[in-house]
Amino acid sequence: MRLSALLTIALTFSAAAVVSLVAANFSVKLIEENSEIGVRDALDDQGMTWAEVQADGLQVTLAGIAPSEAVRFRALTTAGSIVDAARVIDEMEVTAQAAIAPPRFSIEVLRNDSGISIIGLIPASTDREDTIARFMKMAGDDNVADLLESADYPAPPGWEQALSFAITAMAGLPRAKASVDAGRVEITAIADSAEAKARMEAKLKKSAPASLRLSLNIAAPRPVITPFTLRFQIDEEGARFDACSADTVAARVRILAAGTRAGVTDPARCTVGLGVPTPNWSEAVLQGIDAVHRLEGGSVTFADADITLEALPGSDQATFDRVVGELEASLPEVFALRAKLPSVVDPDAGPPEFTATLSPEGQVQLRGRLSDEEQRVLADSYAKARFGSAKVYTAARLAENLPADWTPRILSGLEALAALSSGTVVVTPDTLTVTGNTGNPDASTEIASLLAGKLGDGAAYDIDVDYLEKLDPVLGLPTPDECEAEISEILKVGKINFEPGSATIDASALGTMDDIAEILKRCGDLPLIIQGFTDSQGREEMNLALSQSRAESVLNELRARRVLTGSFEAKGYGEENPIADNKSEEGREANRRIEFRLKRTETGAQEEQTTLESAAETSDTADTGDTPDSDNNAESGSEDTTEGSGDE
Repeated sequence: MRLSALLTIALTFSAAAVVSLVAANFSVKLIEENSEIGVRDALDDQGMTWAEVQADGLQVTLAGIAPSEAVRFRALTTAGSIVDAARVIDEMEVTAQAAIAPPRFSIEVLRNDSGISIIGLIPASTDREDTIARFMKMAGDDNVADLLESADYPAPPGWEQALSFAITAMAGLPRAKASVDAGRVEITAIADSAEAKARMEAKLKKSAPASLRLSLNIAAPRPVITPFTLRFQIDEEGARFDACSADTVAARVRILAAGTRAGVTDPARCTVGLGVPTPNWSEAVLQGIDAVHRLEGGSVTFADADITLEALPGSDQATFDRVVGELEASLPEVFALRAKLPSVVDPDAGPPEFTATLSPEGQVQLRGRLSDEEQRVLADSYAKARFGSAKVYTAARLAENLPADWTPRILSGLEALAALSSGTVVVTPDTLTVTGNTGNPDASTEIASLLAGKLGDGAAYDIDVDYLEKLDPVLGLPTPDECEAEISEILKVGKINFEPGSATIDASALGTMDDIAEILKRCGDLPLIIQGFTDSQGREEMNLALSQSRAESVLNELRARRVLTGSFEAKGYGEENPIADNKSEEGREANRRIEFRLKRTETGAQEEQTTLESAAETSDTADTGDTPDSDNNAESGSEDTTEGSGDE
């Protein structure tokens, strides 16, 4: 009986345990489902449908790929608002972000009398110490302000090339600013004159790599024109400006347009300068040009506020009077007008005349009439002072009854002739005529100003000067190829000899060095490497030292001749890069040489390059064993050295 009761009690407890277990399991399932559904609904309401929710007991796991770290954090916060935040397990990932774009590398270089300042951002791969050292070489160690920052990103294409060119360019610009970007350099500078500006622009453009975008903004002060001169005339040869000055660009446009309306067909030049006597200058000039046009010939000359209007000989008197009267009435008050109507000259009268001619070779001949021996000595001495004693030949004869101002007119004519490359000056009692060729685009204006100041108001003169670009000392600078050809021709007829076993240039080669120096002076600032080579005789170390010493000797000889060698480098290569077989004497002699070569710039791929190279073979008495390169002469090879040969 007791056993039966105990069994009943045990069965009752077991049944209760089973019921409790089932109830607990059902409760857990209910909690899981409610938590998962609640969190999922909350995330969907926030638009975070990418999130995956998995409930495991009391824990809620969030998975999926969030678009950003902020969205991931918002998903955790949302889930924590539905269930206890401690129950939320974060297994979410975040979409990989794109790599940060590299910064824009650029620098600004400012150079003035106080020194050089460099500011900007450069790649970490740029040799900063070398860059600053090159600037210190220009301005001194204490005059360079280094404000550069660097970033560890790859240098963009064209960066190193642009930076190298900018540094080289700034070396020749004492007052300038350079803005450097990858593949682009912008230079702003101030030149001392228009000629210096032209030379500066030509030099920079010639030295810039072909792939570099170069922007130049070089300002030059306007010239001072004294007296402020303009001369316009119409004759049997047509309408033209012998001289033209304007105070503004707008005035120049108006004056040239007036000349075109009056019949000028060839391109005309008008100099914009300082020194205008009145703001009404251009208005008076327009009226003067119109007056010559209405007279159907003649000339009008302006010298400051003085105007000389001259009609063609034989012009209609009534027309002349009307045009002159209307011009006098319309001119601004500051201007004074002198009008001339020349009479027709008998061609058989044979007026006295003096002629001076200047040949393209610089030879001057003086012919015609002079009043006395003292005047002849004066003209001869003045010409020799201007053109050189050995270049003047005087064959003028003495005559009576010459004008009182004959000598000043002759001397003024000779001074005008000195402004030409070649030409002729003819002086007669009525006029002074200057004709010829020049490489100065402003020569006509300068000659007109000279004659107006020397001859006085109302003086008659005629200027017919042609500007030839090939004579322009700026535009006529030789190209690197032309420099190469000239040096090659020099070295074909003259050898550069070294004393045996040394780097001392023999006295017999000094004349050749003089000729090479003159060429390099005209070639301008070239980035040259003077390379020295030897044959294979002797020890390699001694040959290397000898080649270096010989290259430096050539460089020093150029410096002694006042060649600007700041962009030159002397480098010896010893036995490297033989161009002939060292087993024969002829081959060894060919390998002993000096080469002139342009420095090359490389940015990634090799760019097309222009080279300037001339070889000077070096030789001295043959040595053997450990004696350094035995050569007797150094002479240029007649063949061009092709790109890629030799070491750079």
